[in-house]
Amino acid sequence: MGGGERMLLQFDVLADEGENLHYTLAHCDAQWVRDDLEPYEFMSGFERGEIENIEFSFTTSRPFVHYHQTVPARYAEFTYSGNYVLTVVSDERGDTLLTRRFWVSEQGAKVSAEISRPYDGMSIRERQEVDVKVEGTALRPEWTRVRVQQNGRQDNARWLRFHGYDRMAMNYSLEQENIFAGGNTFRFFDCSNIHLPMYNVMRVEEYGGEYFAMIRPEEDRSRKHFLSEKTLNGGMKVNVWDRTNKALEADYVWVNLSLPMEQPMLDRSVYVVGQLTDWKLDSTSRMEYRPEYKAYVKRLLLKQGYYSYLLLCVGRQQEGSATERLEGDHMETPNEYTVYVYYRAPSDRADRLLAVKRVVNN
Repeated sequence: MGGGERMLLQFDVLADEGENLHYTLAHCDAQWVRDDLEPYEFMSGFERGEIENIEFSFTTSRPFVHYHQTVPARYAEFTYSGNYVLTVVSDERGDTLLTRRFWVSEQGAKVSAEISRPYDGMSIRERQEVDVKVEGTALRPEWTRVRVQQNGRQDNARWLRFHGYDRMAMNYSLEQENIFAGGNTFRFFDCSNIHLPMYNVMRVEEYGGEYFAMIRPEEDRSRKHFLSEKTLNGGMKVNVWDRTNKALEADYVWVNLSLPMEQPMLDRSVYVVGQLTDWKLDSTSRMEYRPEYKAYVKRLLLKQGYYSYLLLCVGRQQEGSATERLEGDHMETPNEYTVYVYYRAPSDRADRLLAVKRVVNN
């Protein structure tokens, strides 16, 4: 906040013609529920803006319209820190096309974070402990909330408990909430080239003017030795091998994922989780078991590029971590943890975000 930075919003709409779109901004509390702040209380300038930049794809089998816009507008600034939601709406139809979360931080507190072996001495080869210290003038623990997120996952993010003071710093450590399952290195594939299969892509086929990429069958990695590989920790990167304009010339490909298994798991569902499914555990990421193939399968429509992901097993009565069944858990996994420090004094109208801190298990 106050740094003059801007964000770039960009997305595609699978269509032949463009339409008039606009975005709106809203402030939310620490639980992502819209609060009572009026627009003039959280920013100077307008909370609504038109998406002015529209471009059309070319040399692609599937036409699409590429929209991009700098947010906030040129003469607008955020004046209140915290959680924000951006919503893109069609002017003609009134439909919501997408929503995106983002954060505005004051960087008004000193935060340190350290990754170590679990304090309880249990499962030290499978788990990681994230200890946090927060230091700032006149900060009080009863008004402070600390949240930790592993990579981009929402399913295992948690609030930390205040443990006590360490000199002048508030200490959030040595509690069960600080301990995360290590998980495994992210799986990945690269469909940047539809003419010559690349990493973990078996083949690419064309039917009816559309491309289908067959990814190498997945495997259960839970009993395999840990193998460190550099990935984007669930991230993605749009890329096309034989074109220059990635935004407009990268084609859309049906990506087919499969996990061979003799029998389905009756007590758990399998999800493909990463930025490619917006980190969600729902129908867009859930794999379907097909008896005729004896495998879990999932088909996703993705833009050409590099994608990394995990296969999570989640059940109603969850025992163990979501990564334990198919991925395995390892202390050595290079996870990125993000610490969010929220603050709300009695005089504050809404939750503020004092600081954001990232730390990686090297």
